[in-house]
Amino acid sequence: MIQCTNVKKSYAIGGNTVEALKGVDLIIERAGFYAIMGASGSGKSTLLHLLAGIDSPDTGEIIIGERRIDQLNERELTMFRRSGVGIVFQQFNLIPTMTAVENVELPGILAGERGGKLRPRAMELLDRLGLADRAGHRPQAMSGGEQQRVAIARSLLFHPPVILADEPTGNLDSSSSESLWALLAELATEQEVTVVMVTHEPAAAAHCERTFLLRDGVVAGTIETRSNGDALDASGLAAEYQRLVGA
Repeated sequence: MIQCTNVKKSYAIGGNTVEALKGVDLIIERAGFYAIMGASGSGKSTLLHLLAGIDSPDTGEIIIGERRIDQLNERELTMFRRSGVGIVFQQFNLIPTMTAVENVELPGILAGERGGKLRPRAMELLDRLGLADRAGHRPQAMSGGEQQRVAIARSLLFHPPVILADEPTGNLDSSSSESLWALLAELATEQEVTVVMVTHEPAAAAHCERTFLLRDGVVAGTIETRSNGDALDASGLAAEYQRLVGA
């Protein structure tokens, strides 16, 4: 379960205080593929960073599983980020001098694990994502879509129950984007993990089962994107977004 209760976060910028989140209430009760959708400046990336334990809220409660992560100290947050959540960024963040399999192993190596112990799990993940034959290639020898799949494999190394994806297709073409959205949906179902994707694209959110709409730092509405066998396409979701959010 993921639950946010009256979560607020402000930043001091140039002598001014900017309220990024003004009281977010959100609940996800079971594994699946979910979207947090909003325009630039709506607070969606800030919310993702709080869910990942990268930053802490000013006030409010954040529960991941059975843990209140807003109450964890820095050491506990480090352990949470290692095995409680996987993070996929828009920029891939792969090490250019490392091969694909070494990039997948990296979180484990940084945690003090030996590479040889990590190799079977890393190769299993690359094979699952269709990249077994690219394991020895460095990022510059792979397409953007392949690099993002390596990043997803890396996020799965420690079997986290939650995967957070921050605009994961922002650097991909439309064909690669469609493949990646389908892959995230498939992983949510097959691995029984909770995948939460931040996006501003209706085409991305249309692949999710529920979309939380953020506007001006609060959840302005939710859309059951896929329910009882019915599904909204991108244009239908965009129209519903405008109706609920008015933007």
